[in-house]
Amino acid sequence: MARFELKLPKMGESVAEATITSWLKEVGDTIELDEAVLEIATDKVDSEVPSEVDGVLVEKFFNVDDIVQVGQVVAIIETDEVEVSAPTDSQQENIKETPNESVSHLEQTVVSAKETIAPLASNEDRFYSPLVRNIAKQEGISQVVLDSIAGTGKDGRVTKNDILDYINKKGESKPQVQTVFKEPVSSPVVAEKPKTETAPVISNGEDEIIEMTRMGKLIAHHMVESVQTSAHVQSFIEADVTNIWNWRNKVKDGFFKREGENLTFTPIFMEAVAKALRDFPMLNISIQGDTIIKKKNINIGMAASLADGNLIVPVIKNADQLNLVGMTKQVNDLANRARTNKLKPDDIQGGTYTVTNVGTFGSIMGTPIINQPQVGILALGAIRKVPAVIETSEGDFIGIRYKMFLSHSYDHRVVNGALGGQFVKAVKDYLEAWDKNREI
Repeated sequence: MARFELKLPKMGESVAEATITSWLKEVGDTIELDEAVLEIATDKVDSEVPSEVDGVLVEKFFNVDDIVQVGQVVAIIETDEVEVSAPTDSQQENIKETPNESVSHLEQTVVSAKETIAPLASNEDRFYSPLVRNIAKQEGISQVVLDSIAGTGKDGRVTKNDILDYINKKGESKPQVQTVFKEPVSSPVVAEKPKTETAPVISNGEDEIIEMTRMGKLIAHHMVESVQTSAHVQSFIEADVTNIWNWRNKVKDGFFKREGENLTFTPIFMEAVAKALRDFPMLNISIQGDTIIKKKNINIGMAASLADGNLIVPVIKNADQLNLVGMTKQVNDLANRARTNKLKPDDIQGGTYTVTNVGTFGSIMGTPIINQPQVGILALGAIRKVPAVIETSEGDFIGIRYKMFLSHSYDHRVVNGALGGQFVKAVKDYLEAWDKNREI
């Protein structure tokens, strides 16, 4: 019998670790090739880890809620393959004749391992994951302060939640660290933000206490952080989409027969947004400190609702380079995999602008919160059949039209009202100029 090491696979360029949320197999269970063994969660997306072999699970190295680094062995699966036999006497003699080569190779392996591990350890040999170190660096947390944070992970390790809790509470329970510094000359005095305490919620025996899900906590933290970071401003505009409504009804059946895909309104709207971003590249940016990063690629995030009520934002990469057929396939694929929890970490990374369809739930408009570090998000309202004034060469008259509101939220630190308004007006113009005789 051979023993196969099941390792945590690479899940994206910026993902270095994951939390085990559940074991789908227990020790002694039979496992088939590609069958899911455990479920994991990153700060991006939840996913499953499948087996690479057929066999029996004989050992688990981690428990639920443990944090595992990419490449670490999480379990041992025993297979029917025959292990390599022990060396014969003649082979052992050959090994004895060349001990220096074996020792040298072993020493190089040890040195290489030390070089890999050393940068991740603190001065006190305490292990910190790359994610925790990155958060500490971004928040300006010194090594001394980092060493003082109590860890709840395995062997007392500081987890992502530990350092985020510290950041949220450091105004209340900051470790006492003596620092000697000189006050800069003529430096402006910056007032600290007032501390706010959340009033306790009093519940009686009839109330139901519901623990927030892990993803719900991440979303809540992300939304509060966005509101505290960006100066949100909104612009609203109404678009006449009658031509699009009639055109889609005319071509959707033929489109499905030819492409095997449902043609919804979403890819049509995404195409218009991509064109507008190409016209106004200063909406396709992000902010880093006092620096503006102008993105080369137009990657549009598409907010999708999950079965548990949470939202996730898969990203359509290089959206401006897709025709309507390609856009439809991308939209449908990402939406389907979001609903079935099959998205990969790379599917939700790299977005430069976001679109959310609040009209799906009947809302005619909304004021969405910007998805950091982006600077804009567009909400698509419900399409309504309404009476409207129609201008003709023979005069004005009242007619029935299909209309919708576009709500544009943008970061007023870098996007002024003129630019924010011009952008959403461009989206409206692209939608209203839709060719009702267009062929696909």
